[in-house]
Amino acid sequence: MEEKNWMELLSGQTQIAQVLDTNQYTERFGLALTNEDAQLLLQERTNALRTEQRVEFGQGILPKIIYMFCDSAYITQANYRDTLIRLQEIFYLYKNEMLDEITDDELLEFMKEQFEGVCYGDLDYLEGTCLDIFAQAIRAGYSGYQQSQGRGEFSQFDIVTRWDRELYLQALKSQ
Repeated sequence: MEEKNWMELLSGQTQIAQVLDTNQYTERFGLALTNEDAQLLLQERTNALRTEQRVEFGQGILPKIIYMFCDSAYITQANYRDTLIRLQEIFYLYKNEMLDEITDDELLEFMKEQFEGVCYGDLDYLEGTCLDIFAQAIRAGYSGYQQSQGRGEFSQFDIVTRWDRELYLQALKSQ
């Protein structure tokens, strides 16, 4: 039992160090995580994995999420940690929803493209609309994302016009 706790502690410290190492890159975008942020992100990773009944080996997806999204026009230091928590939760949820048919990189490419474009940084729209529609297509047998590596895919499934998205965003702002 003591060995397991020692191994878990060492693994946790390694993961925290890997997350904090991303600061060297993200600081150029005005984003940085504290040690406490990293600890919280890794705890939330554990919670999300448990919720989605997933197992992950190695450093996990968090550093990839950080590198993928750190240059976003919609992420500021004020919302950085909380946005990473949500992106991580959404990622694990949709790995399940897409039956693991899509690679991590393809899913991240799709998420980033929609977050920046169609969603205008709205995580609820990303999760509840864009990814839901895409997951339905993948479960139904769609595999075109493999050639595009997840890029430019939503336009094939977008049944919501730009006008509707703008009305949706205005309604959110007025709430």
